[in-house]
Amino acid sequence: MKTYVQKPAEIIRKWYVVDATDIPLGRLASQVASVLRGKNKPEFTTYEDCGDFVIVINSDKVLLTGKKLDQKYYRYHTGYVGGLKEIGYDRMLREKSDKMVELAVKGMLPKNSLGRKMIKKLKVYKTNEHPHQAQNPLELKIAGKR
Repeated sequence: MKTYVQKPAEIIRKWYVVDATDIPLGRLASQVASVLRGKNKPEFTTYEDCGDFVIVINSDKVLLTGKKLDQKYYRYHTGYVGGLKEIGYDRMLREKSDKMVELAVKGMLPKNSLGRKMIKKLKVYKTNEHPHQAQNPLELKIAGKR
């Protein structure tokens, strides 16, 4: 018996829309990353980008459990000496909630050229409106909504 391997020309990509209202950030990120990779498809291939496009709306209303709003920080380095910067997640949720969701999903994708290709299929918006109505996105249900 031979193993079926999907060719890049045979990949059919769908568009999904996810409403992030009252969904914990980690749960949202893990399930969106799974769809971006294509792990929900029977023809999943580890070394091919066979995932679908995902639109996340209402990123302002994503949920952080516990004391993460007060205690968790997003840290980055500018590249200069002493250039370590950190932003609290409460401030990040107010100002750049779309970036927060994007970084959470990016951390759950492969750390190589394949992961960089997959993250481009993620579209995150702060509000309920998005410019992708022409793609007729299907609604993706996230398990464990509070």
